[in-house]
Parts: sequence; structure tokens; C-alpha cells
Amino acid sequence: MRRIVSRHTANIASRRLACGSVLSLRLVTAAVMSVGMMGVAASVQAQDAAVSIDISARSLDDSLIELGRQTSLQFFYTPDVVGGIQVTPVKGVMTPEQALQRMLAGTPVQYRRQGRNVTLSRDSASAAGETTQLSAIRVAGKAATDVEPAYAGGQVATGGRMGLLGNKDVMDTPFNVVSYTDRYIQDKQAQELSSIIAATDPGVFNNGASGMIMDSFSLRGFSVSNSDIALGGLYGMVPYWRITPEFVERVEVQKGPAAMLNGMPPGGSVGGSINLVPKRAGDEPLARLTGTYAEESQFGTHIDLGRRFGDDKQFGVRFNAMYRDGDGAVNGQSKRADLASLGLDWRTDRVRISADLYTNKDHVRGLNRGISLDKGMDVPEPPKPDTLLAPDWTFSTTEDKAALLHAEVDITDRTMAYANYGRSKTKFNSLASSVYTVFNEEGDYKNNVSFQRMIYKKDSADAGIRTQFNTGSIGHELAFNASYYHHDYYFGFQRNMMPTDWITNIYDPKWGPKVDTSFRYASLPKSGEVTITSFGVADMLSFFDERLQLTVGIRHQNIVSDTYNTVTGARSARYDEGAYTPTVAVLYKVTDQVSLYGNYIQGLSQGATAPVNAANAGEVFAPYKTKQHEVGVKWDSGSLITTLSAFEIKRPSSYTDPITNVFSFDGEQRNRGLEFGFMGEPSTGLRVLGGVAYTQAKMTRTAGGVNQGRFATSTPRWQAKAGVEWDFPYLNGLTLTANAVATSKQYINVDNSLSVAGRTIFDVGARYNTVVAGRNVTLRAQVLNVGNKAYWAGSLSSGLGAPRTIMFSASVDF
Repeated sequence: MRRIVSRHTANIASRRLACGSVLSLRLVTAAVMSVGMMGVAASVQAQDAAVSIDISARSLDDSLIELGRQTSLQFFYTPDVVGGIQVTPVKGVMTPEQALQRMLAGTPVQYRRQGRNVTLSRDSASAAGETTQLSAIRVAGKAATDVEPAYAGGQVATGGRMGLLGNKDVMDTPFNVVSYTDRYIQDKQAQELSSIIAATDPGVFNNGASGMIMDSFSLRGFSVSNSDIALGGLYGMVPYWRITPEFVERVEVQKGPAAMLNGMPPGGSVGGSINLVPKRAGDEPLARLTGTYAEESQFGTHIDLGRRFGDDKQFGVRFNAMYRDGDGAVNGQSKRADLASLGLDWRTDRVRISADLYTNKDHVRGLNRGISLDKGMDVPEPPKPDTLLAPDWTFSTTEDKAALLHAEVDITDRTMAYANYGRSKTKFNSLASSVYTVFNEEGDYKNNVSFQRMIYKKDSADAGIRTQFNTGSIGHELAFNASYYHHDYYFGFQRNMMPTDWITNIYDPKWGPKVDTSFRYASLPKSGEVTITSFGVADMLSFFDERLQLTVGIRHQNIVSDTYNTVTGARSARYDEGAYTPTVAVLYKVTDQVSLYGNYIQGLSQGATAPVNAANAGEVFAPYKTKQHEVGVKWDSGSLITTLSAFEIKRPSSYTDPITNVFSFDGEQRNRGLEFGFMGEPSTGLRVLGGVAYTQAKMTRTAGGVNQGRFATSTPRWQAKAGVEWDFPYLNGLTLTANAVATSKQYINVDNSLSVAGRTIFDVGARYNTVVAGRNVTLRAQVLNVGNKAYWAGSLSSGLGAPRTIMFSASVDF
């Protein structure tokens, strides 16, 4: 009996598939399976696009495995075809087929290509007499759980996860998406998620503040909280306030609502979806030690270990540990963070199982909380950017732990079932400013602090099936998904712990003695619990050799929310409502390089119960729907992808009518926008990311028409961003970097009478790759906010933007 050996090259595990009696049929179905499990219908363009290839000298067998990992090509061959052949390195920006041609140059091996499938054979003289051999046939390609390969330049990927539809190539996705690679994360020296997603994407707004309780950003004018970010496709599993990215392989961002694809997020965010892909062991052993420094005196270390075991490398282990501590660039502020994560995976012929575990602690002393304004006050000039507008004894401490399990089973060559489960726990303590009001033009302001404790316990799960089939000439990628989320919430709060407000000045703040926080709650009372369940189905239909793709889907979601009396423990209120969220999206490939797309998709957020003083007191409102219409065009030159999109998002809001006293969700915020983005390596050694966005965020329906037509707060109308890397041609290994972010003003009150000024922030840096004593060494340096510009963040309560900050790191591969 013939056997097909499939080498999974992103995680480079191996599995064997029994071969049927008809070789050609089995080859085709095996190839379909390896991508069908992800729901991927790769385009001809994606197969032929130039990408960054980096393959060292090795055996032809191993080189093909690596080429399959770095591209979408799959190779079919018997061991005797490639046995005993060594090939030279293949490096640079080129199409996958060009890389294959270079690899095979000077060897007796020939190839025949059909789409992404490549069959290898010896030339006729070498192959004589071998056609009757029943050897094992090796298939080099991607598994269902593989991440998509990096695009030209290596900073972003060619695709990412699209919820229940699985992984999709960016040119086959009818939405605005981007996926950042671990290489980009490392080179940014990122310490939090906003440093990754907000640096170059004009559709993402970050207030730029330093030392807040949480990482803060918005997509398309709507805020997205950490609780609504997924890890491995599951909500509620990431660190609650701030994400330490050292354990992350990919950061996948989809702009706009996505309830049908991913389910309703627990916090009801609608501006976009973010999924983090945890690190997995690669084929080559990894042992990397990184030392870090950030101004003023914050030092850290990070170790990243990965290895695979077994005859076919079927078992993988990836371990990350990080610790950093010290004073930051803001006077009186210090930060401490530690992380330990473990990623395990095991793969057989048709089963893939993995687990992720992490523990993360984050501590900030000197907690930035910004200011508010007394009535009649104008926005004051910002003080020096390294000013701490809170006592240096304020703090926040967060501890997060999580464990996740993932499983996939290939039921047939075209059908895959999967299930995921995760459990996490968050403990949070904070002593933070709760009164911070400026009351005169000299900048005097009063301050008080409050103590807060919180515990979150979360469970999250999903399961589904994806399958491929044809009805006549129409292709189908059908997906079913069911999801479950639950959290219990425990909360304690003591407000205004100073007997009287402390008076100081924002331009020269002086603070009194630390307040007493020695008291402890005997036990935190349970404040509430939420359960969200859903079931979704979607079909991606393809026509005309996959040039036209139509995606239709619908998901039903139900939300049960219980609120408890924190004194008696009795349930004081229950919310139990559900809703359907449909989606229709279309994509048409005008040419192999150009895709037109459009979508109608909804977001979902928990409704409310009319308050007791309303005329309709007690009326329960179903979850409210945010609706997006979007059209766009994508162009891929092979080394540069550009996207132009236009969108409209309408989100309901609640109010009590001043005339009828009826509570309703008849309010509305409408965000319309244009986004232009680019990413890639348009010229060898020159990498770019960036774009321009215009967002018109207006209140289109308000209570009694008051402030109707005004702009929404904390949303800049214009953003322009660009990140550039240039490999210096006169010193091999040296790369110069620069980043610029220009943001227009943002209104800070609903009548638009007050605003904070726009700003332009520049970052510069350099990176040097070299070899020392046979070890790969990477040195990185960057200066953030090189001009030390002082500015108010997105709203005054967010405080000051971060000052000039110098960062260094050195990585060594052992």
C-alpha cells in the first residue's frame, strides 16, 4: 500500500495519511484537505505574489519543507526523487515558483505545477524503471492550524483567522484585515498591544498615554476593550487590562463589527475584532535570550525556547518567560511586569491537540489618570510630558492566569471538526485618582483617590465543523460553530479615601502622605455574572474558478446577565435576551492582482432595562445591533498590498426622552470613513506600513435633538501614519527605522465647545543583525516621541501623552 506523508511546516510536525487505490485522486484530496480545514480558497494571485524567502543551505527534502512553510505551495514527491541532493541557500524577495526554480537549479529534479500543487520527479534518464515503485509520497504544505506565511518584508502576514470561516488570505477576505507577525512585534520592542496595532494603522486610534490602568485604543471610532480580544479564537482569555505580547505569534486585526464571524464579545465592542495567536514550536530548535532597557531605568530579560520531539517531530514545546522592572520616563512612575507561558502541541495523522498556559503580573506605581475641567474652564496648556498628574503612591496591580485546550480532527479529507476550551482568572487591586478637577486658569486642581478590588473568573469554549463540497460548478466552504462564554464578577470599592480633596497644581504637582490602604475586604461580594451562548452557520460560495466569492451567514446569540445585591447576596436583576446577526459579503477578483469587495455585517451589544424613574420602567430591551456597510478594493503588486475602503457604521444608543420620559435605544452614532493603507516591501531592503484615514463620527439621533449633528468625542477626523525600515546598503545587517503619527484634534465634550489639539509624533531607531562567536545577535535601539512633544491624550481624563523614551534591546540565539 502506498502512503502519503504530510509535513506540517509552520509548526513542522508530521502526519501520515493512508493512500487509496487511485494515486492521482488521493493527491488532489490530500492537498484540498490541508487547506480545506482552514476554509481557504487560495487565489492564483496569492500563489504567485512575491514574498520574502529565507532558506539556508540544506538537503532538498528539508528545503522543500521550509519552502512549503514560507509559501502556499505544496509539493508531492517520493523520497527517492530528492534523496541525497543538497541545495544552495535561497534568499530574497521572489515568487514561490522563482524560489523553487532556484532551489532545483543544477539538480536532476523536474517539477510540474497545477495551482498550488507541485509534483516533483527525476528527469527521464534518472526516472527510468522507477514508475512501478510503491514508495511513500511526501506532501509539503500547511496544516489546518498553521498561521499564514509572512508577506514581503516579513512584518505582516498574507492572511489570518476569520472566525468560524477559518484562515483566509488577505486577497480572499471581503473585509479590511491585517495580521502582524512576531518579527514585527520583536522589532517594535512592544510592551503592550497598542504599540503594535496603533503604530501604523490609520484606522486605529491610541491616546498615547503612559502608565494608565489599561491599554486603550479604538477602531473606526469605537473603543475596543481588552475583554473583547480573543486568544486562539476564545474571548476572555487574554490579560484583562494590559497584554504582554512576548508570548504572541500573530496579532490579527479585522476592522468593523464581526458578530457573525466571532460571536458577540463580552463587552460589546463593535469597532473591530482582534485575535492573538499564541506561539508554537517551529521545526528548527529555538533558544533566544533578550535583554531590554527603557528610559529612565527599566531593565528586563526575555527567554524564548522552542523545540520539537519525536521521529516525525509530532510533539512541540514553546516556552516564554519575561521580567522587567524599573522607573519609566514619567517622573515618579515605575512599572513591573512578569510573564511565563507554555505552548504544547501534538499531531498525528488526523488529530491535532494543543494547550496554552500562562501567568502574567502587571504593576504600575504612579498611576496616570489625567484631569477633568470645572464648568466654564478652557483646556489648559499641557505641562511637561514627563509630569505625573497623580500621587506617586497610587498604583494598580493585576494578576492574570489562563489555560486553554484546542483540538482538531480530520473527519475526511474535506471535513474537519474542532473544539476549544479555556479558563482564566483575574485579580486586580488599584488605588487611583477619582477626583482630578482643574478649577482655575493657573492650573490648580483638586484630587482624591479611591481603592478598588476586583476578581473575574471566566470560562470560554467553542466547537464547530468546516467542510468543502461542490454543487455543480459552484464551490462551497460550509462552516458551523457554537460558542459559550461565562464570567463571574466580584467587586469592592471605597471612594474618596482622603478626608478632604488635596489641592495642587498641574504644572508643579506636590503630594501629601500616602493614604492608609491596610484594611482588607473579608471577602469580595459577587456583583454579577454573564453567560453568552451562540450558534452560527456560514457558507462561502465560489463561482467562475473562484473569481467571484459570496459569503452568507447568520448567528443567533443569547445573553443572560444577573446582577447581585452586594450586601445580601440576593439576585437583584436579570437580563435574558437574544438576537440574530446576519452577514452578506462579496469579493470579486478583477485580475490576479486586484480584488473588489463589499460587506454588510452587524455587531451586537447587551441591551438594558428601563430605569425605575422612566415611564416604561422595567421594560427589557433586546441586544442592540450595530450595522456596517463597507466597500473596498485591494491591490497586490507582489511586494506591496494597498487597500482603499469606505464604510458606514451606525450604532444605537440609549436615552430617556425629555418630553415623554420614555427610555429607549432610539439614539444613534454614525461613523462614516475612508481608509487607505499599504504594507510590504516595494523595493528590496525598503519596508513600509501605513496609510491615511478620514472618520466622520457624528451623533445623528439624540434626546430632544440636543447636540444632534455634533461630532463624537475622542475621535480624530484625520489620521496619517507611516512606518519605514531601510536596510543601510553600506553596512550589511544595519537597518534604520522611522515612524510618524499625525492626528487631528479631538472634541472632549458633547457640545463640541472644547477640544484637544492634534499632534504629530516622530519615532526613530536602528537595528543591527550580526554574528558573534557563531551566534546570531540582534541589537535594537529606538527613541519614541523624539521631539519630546507635550500633548493631551485623546481626552483630558487620559492624561498626558508619553514623553520622549529611549529603548534598547539585544537578542542572542543560542
